[in-house]
Amino acid sequence: MRTLLVSTYELGHQPLHLASPAAALLEGGHEVRCLDLSVEPWRPELVDSSDAVAFSVPMHTAMRLALPAARAVRRRRPDLPICLYGLYASVSRDLTVGAVADRVIAGEYEAALVAWVDEVARGEETRAPAARFDLRLDRASFSVPARHLLPPLERYARLALGGEERVAGYVEATHGCRHRCRHCPLPAVYDGALRVVDRDTVLADVEQLVELGARHITFGDPDFLNGPTHSLRLVRAVRERFPALTFDCTVKVEHVLDHAELWPELAASGCLFVVTAIESLNDDILGHLDKGHTAAEADAAVELLREQGIEPRPTFLPFTPWTALTDVLDLLGFVARHDLVDNVDPVQYSLRLLLPEGSLLLDSRDSTLRRSLGCYDAERLTYAWSAADPMVDLLQARLAALTEQAAAAGEPATDTFARVRAATLEVAGLEAEPALAIPPGSTEGRPRLTEPWFC
Repeated sequence: MRTLLVSTYELGHQPLHLASPAAALLEGGHEVRCLDLSVEPWRPELVDSSDAVAFSVPMHTAMRLALPAARAVRRRRPDLPICLYGLYASVSRDLTVGAVADRVIAGEYEAALVAWVDEVARGEETRAPAARFDLRLDRASFSVPARHLLPPLERYARLALGGEERVAGYVEATHGCRHRCRHCPLPAVYDGALRVVDRDTVLADVEQLVELGARHITFGDPDFLNGPTHSLRLVRAVRERFPALTFDCTVKVEHVLDHAELWPELAASGCLFVVTAIESLNDDILGHLDKGHTAAEADAAVELLREQGIEPRPTFLPFTPWTALTDVLDLLGFVARHDLVDNVDPVQYSLRLLLPEGSLLLDSRDSTLRRSLGCYDAERLTYAWSAADPMVDLLQARLAALTEQAAAAGEPATDTFARVRAATLEVAGLEAEPALAIPPGSTEGRPRLTEPWFC
């Protein structure tokens, strides 16, 4: 059975969500080919020679890119079975995917994907008016990802450190999340469940990534300290086997603080930076999102990581239905106060709350949110909303254009920050403040990946 797996976007990493199901399909006796549209051109001949096509949609951007690609497949071969699988497959299934997919799989999708391909091979899969939806949260075992089917690591995001770039790999030690942040797509699928990937499988994947040239590893778990014991044992094993290997991970603010005793060892084991979703510096907004931390705790988390020599790389959600212009100014002040200008990808200053189908926020009875909601936008995969203050929406549009242009021009983050701050002050009707004094060279060499984080 010839199956084509397609990825459209996976945060600039070599797509684990192709390599993992590819391994499962190979073990199931199927022929597998992989296509990563983030670095490879569309190849219609692969569609023509396939018996089934499955699109990986682990995030919002991937889903938006996958839908037109799936429509192109449907137009080219109307009877070819098509599947969408991954985290975002479930949160947009009813309003968006029925016309382009026969099967939608979310959660721990590998076994379900193999079962679907088996059905296609037996001739049991038929076109239906609506896509069949499978949600799997079984505790599963995983095969070592089939990295040999993917483009080389050199074509993906690298670690930038001290004036050099190092080849980087991407793995996941856990799936799901124990928390239920209301703006996040994870709770809509996992509902607080956490699934652990066997340590030996992760280690074998790290080993093959090192053999492929990786000198740095991203642990891409939604939260690397959801299972702290598992994660710490894994870090120790990686350090013992590959002592020169560095890594980064993603950790909630509350977990940064709750597991303060782990950071000295994690730093000594090669942790260079931590991505942490601060989102807002307004405690009321953090409460609406059910983030589990306060603005004061965000301050403390940044300071704690810095004390251990680990660079914080915060992510933000500046624009929500509850945002005021002063909230954006507070966020920019936080970045300046903590010397984080070069640690924040400028796109973070313009991000706007997504409300996809299935979002937990849609169940909210909050009057501000209910008044702000508009219609569902099937192209953007989100319900439209407007801020209570129209100047907030104006600022968001202006910052989105500004940061996009700056990224395209390769503008330094410090210059973009200055322009973002000036634009925010102008829209707020405040006098321009003196330019931020950043000592020359003070931000050079801070670790980051060469592709910005963007959901």
